[in-house]
Amino acid sequence: MTDTSANTSQADFTKDPNKLSDMLNVLTILTFIGCGIALLFGTTGFINAKSNYDKVIQMQDKMDQMPSYLKGMLGPDPVGMAQKSLDNRIPVYLLTLVSAGLCLYGAIQMRRLKKAGFGIYVLGEILPLATTFIFLGTMSQFTLYFSILFIALFVILYATQLKYLK
Repeated sequence: MTDTSANTSQADFTKDPNKLSDMLNVLTILTFIGCGIALLFGTTGFINAKSNYDKVIQMQDKMDQMPSYLKGMLGPDPVGMAQKSLDNRIPVYLLTLVSAGLCLYGAIQMRRLKKAGFGIYVLGEILPLATTFIFLGTMSQFTLYFSILFIALFVILYATQLKYLK
Protein backbone atom coordinates (compact mmCIF):
# COMPACT_ATOMS: atom_id res chain seq x y z
CA MET A 1 0.00 0.00 0.00
CA THR A 2 2.88 2.38 0.73
CA ASP A 3 4.37 1.69 -2.72
CA THR A 4 1.17 2.83 -4.45
CA SER A 5 1.07 6.19 -2.68
CA ALA A 6 4.77 6.74 -3.48
CA ASN A 7 4.10 6.08 -7.15
CA THR A 8 1.13 8.43 -7.10
CA SER A 9 3.13 11.26 -5.56
CA GLN A 10 5.89 10.79 -8.15
CA ALA A 11 3.33 10.88 -10.95
CA ASP A 12 1.89 14.13 -9.56
CA PHE A 13 5.37 15.65 -9.41
CA THR A 14 6.11 14.92 -13.08
CA LYS A 15 2.81 16.52 -14.10
CA ASP A 16 3.66 19.77 -12.31
CA PRO A 17 2.28 22.56 -14.53
CA ASN A 18 5.13 24.87 -13.48
CA LYS A 19 7.81 22.43 -14.65
CA LEU A 20 9.77 23.30 -17.78
CA SER A 21 9.30 20.72 -20.54
CA ASP A 22 12.42 18.94 -21.76
CA MET A 23 11.97 20.27 -25.29
CA LEU A 24 11.59 23.86 -24.08
CA ASN A 25 14.65 23.41 -21.88
CA VAL A 26 16.74 22.21 -24.84
CA LEU A 27 15.43 24.95 -27.15
CA THR A 28 16.21 27.73 -24.70
CA ILE A 29 19.70 26.37 -24.04
CA LEU A 30 20.32 26.25 -27.81
CA THR A 31 18.99 29.80 -28.05
CA PHE A 32 21.42 30.96 -25.36
CA ILE A 33 24.27 29.36 -27.33
CA GLY A 34 22.98 30.91 -30.57
CA CYS A 35 22.83 34.36 -28.97
CA GLY A 36 26.44 33.98 -27.85
CA ILE A 37 27.49 32.96 -31.36
CA ALA A 38 25.55 35.89 -32.86
CA LEU A 39 27.29 38.30 -30.50
CA LEU A 40 30.67 36.78 -31.31
CA PHE A 41 30.17 36.94 -35.09
CA GLY A 42 28.58 40.39 -34.88
CA THR A 43 31.50 41.73 -32.88
CA THR A 44 34.15 40.19 -35.12
CA GLY A 45 32.27 41.42 -38.20
CA PHE A 46 32.21 44.93 -36.74
CA ILE A 47 35.89 44.88 -35.81
CA ASN A 48 37.08 43.27 -39.06
CA ALA A 49 34.82 45.16 -41.51
CA LYS A 50 37.70 47.14 -43.04
CA SER A 51 40.04 44.16 -43.40
CA ASN A 52 37.19 42.05 -44.86
CA TYR A 53 36.55 44.78 -47.43
CA ASP A 54 40.25 44.90 -48.30
CA LYS A 55 40.35 41.10 -48.73
CA VAL A 56 37.34 41.14 -51.06
CA ILE A 57 38.98 43.86 -53.15
CA GLN A 58 42.18 41.79 -53.39
CA MET A 59 40.21 38.67 -54.37
CA GLN A 60 38.14 40.49 -57.00
CA ASP A 61 40.31 39.27 -59.89
CA LYS A 62 40.15 35.66 -58.69
CA MET A 63 36.34 35.71 -58.36
CA ASP A 64 35.90 35.36 -62.11
CA GLN A 65 37.79 32.06 -62.00
CA MET A 66 35.71 30.58 -59.16
CA PRO A 67 33.24 27.77 -59.81
CA SER A 68 29.64 28.94 -60.17
CA TYR A 69 28.50 27.34 -56.90
CA LEU A 70 31.09 29.38 -54.98
CA LYS A 71 30.06 32.55 -56.78
CA GLY A 72 26.47 31.81 -55.75
CA MET A 73 27.54 31.57 -52.10
CA LEU A 74 29.22 34.99 -52.31
CA GLY A 75 26.10 36.67 -53.61
CA PRO A 76 25.43 38.80 -56.67
CA ASP A 77 27.84 41.62 -55.77
CA PRO A 78 30.44 40.63 -53.16
CA VAL A 79 32.41 43.88 -53.49
CA GLY A 80 29.28 46.01 -53.12
CA MET A 81 28.15 43.90 -50.15
CA ALA A 82 31.56 44.31 -48.48
CA GLN A 83 31.41 48.07 -49.10
CA LYS A 84 27.91 48.32 -47.62
CA SER A 85 28.99 46.16 -44.67
CA LEU A 86 31.86 48.55 -44.01
CA ASP A 87 29.73 51.68 -44.45
CA ASN A 88 26.86 50.39 -42.27
CA ARG A 89 28.86 48.45 -39.67
CA ILE A 90 27.64 50.55 -36.72
CA PRO A 91 23.86 50.24 -37.28
CA VAL A 92 24.21 46.58 -38.30
CA TYR A 93 26.20 45.85 -35.14
CA LEU A 94 23.76 47.73 -32.91
CA LEU A 95 20.80 45.86 -34.43
CA THR A 96 22.70 42.59 -34.00
CA LEU A 97 23.03 43.40 -30.29
CA VAL A 98 19.33 44.29 -30.07
CA SER A 99 18.35 41.12 -31.93
CA ALA A 100 20.45 38.86 -29.72
CA GLY A 101 19.07 40.64 -26.67
CA LEU A 102 15.48 40.12 -27.81
CA CYS A 103 16.09 36.42 -28.48
CA LEU A 104 17.82 36.02 -25.13
CA TYR A 105 15.08 37.87 -23.24
CA GLY A 106 12.36 35.94 -25.06
CA ALA A 107 14.02 32.62 -24.23
CA ILE A 108 14.36 33.63 -20.57
CA GLN A 109 10.67 34.54 -20.48
CA MET A 110 9.74 31.20 -22.02
CA ARG A 111 11.89 29.44 -19.42
CA ARG A 112 9.70 31.25 -16.89
CA LEU A 113 6.72 29.79 -18.80
CA LYS A 114 5.53 33.18 -20.09
CA LYS A 115 3.88 33.16 -23.51
CA ALA A 116 4.93 36.76 -24.21
CA GLY A 117 8.49 35.48 -24.56
CA PHE A 118 7.56 33.74 -27.80
CA GLY A 119 6.61 36.98 -29.55
CA ILE A 120 9.75 38.70 -28.31
CA TYR A 121 11.85 35.76 -29.52
CA VAL A 122 10.22 35.79 -32.98
CA LEU A 123 10.87 39.54 -33.29
CA GLY A 124 14.51 38.93 -32.36
CA GLU A 125 14.76 36.27 -35.07
CA ILE A 126 13.20 38.39 -37.82
CA LEU A 127 15.17 41.55 -37.03
CA PRO A 128 18.51 40.32 -38.50
CA LEU A 129 16.86 39.48 -41.84
CA ALA A 130 15.24 42.90 -41.96
CA THR A 131 18.53 44.54 -40.98
CA THR A 132 20.34 42.75 -43.79
CA PHE A 133 17.85 43.86 -46.43
CA ILE A 134 17.65 47.43 -45.13
CA PHE A 135 21.38 48.10 -44.76
CA LEU A 136 23.03 45.64 -47.15
CA GLY A 137 20.31 45.31 -49.76
CA THR A 138 20.73 41.62 -50.49
CA MET A 139 22.47 38.43 -49.52
CA SER A 140 23.43 35.24 -51.27
CA GLN A 141 20.61 32.80 -51.97
CA PHE A 142 22.41 30.15 -49.91
CA THR A 143 22.59 32.43 -46.88
CA LEU A 144 19.00 33.57 -47.34
CA TYR A 145 17.58 30.05 -47.63
CA PHE A 146 19.71 28.74 -44.76
CA SER A 147 18.66 31.64 -42.52
CA ILE A 148 14.97 31.26 -43.30
CA LEU A 149 15.13 27.49 -42.79
CA PHE A 150 16.92 27.85 -39.45
CA ILE A 151 14.59 30.60 -38.21
CA ALA A 152 11.48 28.70 -39.31
CA LEU A 153 12.70 25.52 -37.63
CA PHE A 154 13.20 27.19 -34.27
CA VAL A 155 9.98 29.22 -34.45
CA ILE A 156 7.99 26.07 -35.27
CA LEU A 157 9.69 24.10 -32.48
CA TYR A 158 8.99 26.88 -30.00
CA ALA A 159 5.39 27.11 -31.26
CA THR A 160 4.89 23.45 -30.38
CA GLN A 161 5.74 24.36 -26.81
CA LEU A 162 3.20 27.20 -26.48
CA LYS A 163 0.79 24.81 -24.77
CA TYR A 164 3.11 24.79 -21.74
CA LEU A 165 3.29 28.58 -21.51
CA LYS A 166 0.91 30.87 -19.68
